[in-house]
Amino acid sequence: MRTSSQQFGKSSEIQAAAYLRDQGYQILELNYRTRMGEIDIIARHHESLVFIEVKARKSAEFGNPKYAVTRQKQIRLARAALYYLKSTRQMNQKARFDVVAINYDSGLSHIELIKNAFDASYR
Repeated sequence: MRTSSQQFGKSSEIQAAAYLRDQGYQILELNYRTRMGEIDIIARHHESLVFIEVKARKSAEFGNPKYAVTRQKQIRLARAALYYLKSTRQMNQKARFDVVAINYDSGLSHIELIKNAFDASYR
């Protein structure tokens, strides 16, 4: 049984995936998990493989969710992405990191897509 926080996160990821499909992304993986970490969504967009972090907030009380992708989180995402690229033999594939930020206000959601949100870093 999921907690309400887990249900909120899952529904936000599903909403983000639908939004990305509408933007022309081909979804390859949802909740890709490795010992290196988790990647919310892996997709193909044009010629690039895209590793996507989804952040959502129920209110503005804790700030814009796009700022919640900390340096430490970026490092974990980069490590998980490298693992994915190696394990799928796509090391020469053009790749990038995007962030989908979802803000809920009075029951309505506002989705912001930040392409090339950060560069890969492993330390």
